[in-house]
Amino acid sequence: MDNIDLTDVIQSSRVIVRSGRYAYLKTQTETVSTRHFLIARDKDEITIVTEEENIPQTSFEKEVGWFNLIEVRVSQPFVAKGFISRITQAISERDLNVLVVSTFSKDYFLVREECIDTAITALRELGFPLSIEKSRKA
Repeated sequence: MDNIDLTDVIQSSRVIVRSGRYAYLKTQTETVSTRHFLIARDKDEITIVTEEENIPQTSFEKEVGWFNLIEVRVSQPFVAKGFISRITQAISERDLNVLVVSTFSKDYFLVREECIDTAITALRELGFPLSIEKSRKA
């Protein structure tokens, strides 16, 4: 397993550009809502990543928005050295900033909504199979 070909992992992983707009929120009180995409807590602060529709009922101190969410379903988690680095490098080489969050078998990349097309191009050029989720609002 030490010699995993990163290109094979990329080509066998699935990328989904999720619909919706996301914001980063800084808060001092953890929201009980299970509708948030992410709640991260350390000793100094609580950060919430949530969809636009959840903001009105969420208490927060500071907001940074708007982002699009790119979900990468990693075909072989924990064995592909340089996987996240390859993605962030491809995006940053196009002069874009990216925020990264990982779970056990998925990596999430948040890109400013005005830059999403450029980020999609970067991922396609890396060889990722990519699909775009249709908006839930019709």
